[in-house]
Amino acid sequence: MTVPRSFPVFAIVFAVAYAVAYVIAVWKNYPLFTYHPASNEFGWGIENPKDGVPAMYWYGWIATSTIAASVAGLIACYLPQRLTQRLWSGWSWVVPLCAMLVFCYMLRNYFLR
Repeated sequence: MTVPRSFPVFAIVFAVAYAVAYVIAVWKNYPLFTYHPASNEFGWGIENPKDGVPAMYWYGWIATSTIAASVAGLIACYLPQRLTQRLWSGWSWVVPLCAMLVFCYMLRNYFLR
């Protein structure tokens, strides 16, 4: 089995796009679906809590980010090789680390109570 030439490009772009899409999905609250654990129900988009039990948006944020990153990675696979050979693999580490710092900033009130 051989790895296609475009797989490294897909992997790097997916890692970068996933981190960025996840930050945006959490910040703007763009879940693909909402999970209600008490009643074991799923609903499309944002739904309010039911029966006083909080709704879980985390799974929806993951799904939103996965779809967005997959599309970005597939688009990058079709770019000419002269553009993709310049792609630095370190971005797949730098951008997620920066995303973690953004989450620390977004959750600073939980840390400073």
